[in-house]
Amino acid sequence: MTTKKIITRFAPSPTGFLHIGGARTALFNYYFAKHVGGEFHLRIEDTDKARSTDEATQAILDGLDWLGLSYDGEIVYQSRRAADHAKAAKALLESGHAYRCPLAGDELDAEREKCRNAGTSFRSPYRDKNSDVGAIRFRVPDGETRLKDHVQGDITWDNNELDDLVLMRADGTPTYMLAVIVDDHDMGVTHVIRGDDHLINAARQQQIYKALGWDVPEWAHVPLIHGPDGKKLSKRHGALGVEAYRDMGYLPSSLRNYLVKLGWAHGDDELFFDDADIAKVFTLDGINASPARLDFDKMDYINSQHIAQMEESDLFTEALPFMNEVDKTEEKLKRFRAAIPTLKPRAKTLKELIVQADYLLAERPLTLEGKTAKPLEREGALQLLAALTLRLKGVEDSAWAADKLQQLLTDIATENDIGFGRIGQPVRAALTGGKPSPDLSVVMALLGKEECVGRLSDCLTALSDD
Repeated sequence: MTTKKIITRFAPSPTGFLHIGGARTALFNYYFAKHVGGEFHLRIEDTDKARSTDEATQAILDGLDWLGLSYDGEIVYQSRRAADHAKAAKALLESGHAYRCPLAGDELDAEREKCRNAGTSFRSPYRDKNSDVGAIRFRVPDGETRLKDHVQGDITWDNNELDDLVLMRADGTPTYMLAVIVDDHDMGVTHVIRGDDHLINAARQQQIYKALGWDVPEWAHVPLIHGPDGKKLSKRHGALGVEAYRDMGYLPSSLRNYLVKLGWAHGDDELFFDDADIAKVFTLDGINASPARLDFDKMDYINSQHIAQMEESDLFTEALPFMNEVDKTEEKLKRFRAAIPTLKPRAKTLKELIVQADYLLAERPLTLEGKTAKPLEREGALQLLAALTLRLKGVEDSAWAADKLQQLLTDIATENDIGFGRIGQPVRAALTGGKPSPDLSVVMALLGKEECVGRLSDCLTALSDD
């Protein structure tokens, strides 16, 4: 007995960017296929010529690429499969499961209104008239349609509640409902995993599958993502393209981790740093039937953990696009690279990583005013800075290390019979301009001797001028 290979697909319409809900759907399809050793395919549903664009198609492909989702085989473009769609429509017509309906315009509207007033689903008066012109409609069978869904459970529809829907328009173009069935069948799709806004479509599609004599795929309809307020996700909540999250400084591994956890659970596991770890445990049974809410605090937390786990050389490369071009001097890049171990624990995003490095990248002379300048205005601050600057000039390059610099600062505080803060606070102000920074000795070590002495000298000059 041979086991049929599991095949899933992601089938976006190229009318815009790859939004976060679509990205999660793609991830669910991707990880389930990997979990069972199957295949994950990509189909571009571009039959709506008025709204589909090459730019949107490229945005979807770029989004998937950035997320790290690779698909098997070639991309299937729905618009290139019109002949196959027409062939299926013809088969349904010949078997009696579909019929021609010439109703259009006002006549069609009047017939719809008539059905509405009667409280029935749409049934064309041409259902049994053997017309040879017009759109091709599916003949909904009597009885009921039972659907077994991996997420929603068992659902039953009374077929009397379902319209005789159009499969092929009068101009010979297929509707979504027919095209998606033919494409999924021809691609060998075994599991259709998509948003639960398609649940009613599954009932209609299952009828058409059976009418064509084809195997019905297994269904898994995933609840849509809601905003933090529990309402339908919109742009104000964060219904943006994945490239927007990239530009906000989220890592692709982190966004994959966050999105796959948004409505799916595996015990108490929350952090997944490796795709293989997710694929190893991902099952459809773990998908929650209730809508998940977008949570930026959780997204930030997961991203911070991925930043903390990332190799420093890789993190340096990922962070470079967020740096200003003027900061990409050899000296500043050297400082930034060396500082990454101290920056990692303090940053939630790549953007924050650069913000945390502001003190390293700042141009001289630093702006010292307001609250930042207060420690420099205290009695004796000028003399302490002058003494430290002199001592620092005498430190050998080989001895320029955080522990040695910490001892030097402590010695000056002891010699002057003052608390460490009396020297530490004005020195930090002079070296960082009030920017977020780690321990003072670490700041000094990362800035290097020349920059430290230069910043302290700038500050002494400014204080002296005042």
